[in-house]
Amino acid sequence: MEEKCSPKEICDKYHAVHSEVYKWFDIKFDKFGRTSSPQQTEVCQAIFQKLMENNWLTENTMQQLYCDTCQRFLADRLVEGKCPTEGCNYEAARGDQCENCSKLLNPTELIDPKCKVCKNTPRIRDTDHLFLELPLLSDKLVNYINETSVAGMWSQNAIQATNAWLKEGLKPRCITRDLKWGVPVPHEKYKDKVFYVWFDAPIGYVSITASYTPDWEKWWKDPDNVELFQFMGKDNVPFHTVMFPSTLLGTGEKWTMMKTISVTEYLNYEAGKFSKSHGIGVFGNDAKDTNIPPEVWRYYLLTNRPEVSDTLFTWADLQAKLNSELLNNLGNFINRVLSFVAKPAGAGYDSIVPDAPNAESHPLTKALAEKTNKWVEQYLEAMEKVKLKQGLKSAMGISSDGNAYLQESQFWKLYKEDPAACAVVMKTSVGVVYLLACLLEPFMPSFSNGVLRQLNMTPEESLSFCDDKGEIAKAKRPWDFVSAGHKIGKPSPLFKELKDEEVESFRNRFAGSQAERSSKAQADAEAKKVADKLKGTKLSDGGQKKEQKKQSGGSKSKNAEVDVTVAKLDIRVGLIRKAQKHPDADSLYVEEIDVGEEAPRTVVSGLVKFIPLEEMQNRKVCVLCNLKPVVMRGIKSHAMVLAASNENHTKVELVEPPESAAVGERVAFAGYSGEPEASLNAKSKTWEKLSADLHSNGELVACYKDAPFTTKAGVCKVKSIANGEIR
Repeated sequence: MEEKCSPKEICDKYHAVHSEVYKWFDIKFDKFGRTSSPQQTEVCQAIFQKLMENNWLTENTMQQLYCDTCQRFLADRLVEGKCPTEGCNYEAARGDQCENCSKLLNPTELIDPKCKVCKNTPRIRDTDHLFLELPLLSDKLVNYINETSVAGMWSQNAIQATNAWLKEGLKPRCITRDLKWGVPVPHEKYKDKVFYVWFDAPIGYVSITASYTPDWEKWWKDPDNVELFQFMGKDNVPFHTVMFPSTLLGTGEKWTMMKTISVTEYLNYEAGKFSKSHGIGVFGNDAKDTNIPPEVWRYYLLTNRPEVSDTLFTWADLQAKLNSELLNNLGNFINRVLSFVAKPAGAGYDSIVPDAPNAESHPLTKALAEKTNKWVEQYLEAMEKVKLKQGLKSAMGISSDGNAYLQESQFWKLYKEDPAACAVVMKTSVGVVYLLACLLEPFMPSFSNGVLRQLNMTPEESLSFCDDKGEIAKAKRPWDFVSAGHKIGKPSPLFKELKDEEVESFRNRFAGSQAERSSKAQADAEAKKVADKLKGTKLSDGGQKKEQKKQSGGSKSKNAEVDVTVAKLDIRVGLIRKAQKHPDADSLYVEEIDVGEEAPRTVVSGLVKFIPLEEMQNRKVCVLCNLKPVVMRGIKSHAMVLAASNENHTKVELVEPPESAAVGERVAFAGYSGEPEASLNAKSKTWEKLSADLHSNGELVACYKDAPFTTKAGVCKVKSIANGEIR
């Protein structure tokens, strides 16, 4: 309606837009279909007829919202109102689901509903509809869920969302709607209605296969030989674990049912949420315009995949992962190996892979082969369990070990001093390059194709690190992957550095509407003005200082002064090198923490009751470094580890910087600049004043007021305590 065109024209437009986005992202489909097809109508109506024959459908009169102004029953998404769920009260809940608490709704349940088109209040009117009797199908459904969730290793969040539906008690679900766009209901009484989208949409998986091949039943009606995996965001789970399985079970036919479901939590943007309506965040169609290659986007999104809890997209984190993990780790390893092989004879191997007899007798190479084999086993186990992040991490572990292998071997010296050993190192390393191309192909196909071209192998060749029987023993012999005498192609860098100014440009570009960006810039300018003013005050002599203080009376200036003093805190990224129990206090730990200085600092923390000792070892933390040292039960503590606690202080969690944050880096707060004090002034109670505004927000981001604890690698977070105090 907003675009003044028909539903079909909208579908045509966005089908093409999505297709282009997926193509650019290197996402491939046997068939990129849609549910507005003849096959969808045919399959959907056939399933409906089976449900009718088997008496799983009932007729009922329901109350629906009708808009007298627009003269029609309102589709679920044409109604907005306040969520009725206790404790939620979200003001813009849709008629079918609240996006704030994810609860499925009926439009009539909304508090103070409004028609989205004319903004008037609709009235409730009776209308007849068909219902799928979920309560009658519950025994069959529960058996399916109990068996399949175990056999298919469903993700924990999928199990929780499904059990929540079952616990509430299944209710008959309306499967028809008073609309014109959709699959028509093949029933005389309901011929002017269409099927509810969540009844017919999952059937699209079947109908799109039918539009791809006439042999679609070999896939969809052969559960003994076909396994079905499904991937989705958490808010779509019940439609795939309750509604769609119930529909298929109700037909009485032998369908291929979903075996494994992999569900993601939400990916948030910077310190808040993605929002198309507010222009906040980078979306699929924006990614191409950044000139950041698709393989970088794929790597970042997959390594940051929210498999267990919500994760955060930040430009600083993307930059850190590109520059440190892809460029300096993976790209550096491959380029060093291939560039050395490509050097002319006398300096390298003239692009010919050298022979390396008895490679297994070379101790360093044998050790690498054992490590590589373990990584491959972990990779396969992770991928079989659809733990994609872990699979990617395992593959990247091989690259890290490859870099260490090159460094330890000192191949550049071996070339002259021990040519046979150098040949072993280089042939093995070329094999590891090929192995990485294999393992990373599902994650970054264009990267793998680029590596194969540099190896002078055609991307069309079947990538495989297994033998003919599917065994992975070859991974134990990486020197055998590429034959001696093979001529490689021309090496070139695979990744390009992402610079600070580019990151800043992207952050501004995708930070919301022009108006919002303008007000943020204004606020930053005001903060800078106040900071400069205070800086001037600090440098002036005592008499001027008194005068300044006198002139700046009133609450506004006082608050501004307190705001800016957050810059006086010297909070740094620290790494706990060692932690142990305090010899004279059961509730205290003594830690040695690297904060980027010549020697680690000794820090005493009262965390014994809340965090196990093993979890305190070798982890990054946020450390307040300019508190005055204090003796705690005989041991002087030279800093403070920051942690969040819940309301009644029964739970405490460390504030954690991103994994890739640099040790010793100072944590910054947007809008607050300045140098920290060497030691916080106890008399002015700076710490006491500021700590009152340190907290974790609803997205688990550590903040001073609304400003996140920020490092170049991204924001600092806590594990699960939302809206907690940070001390």
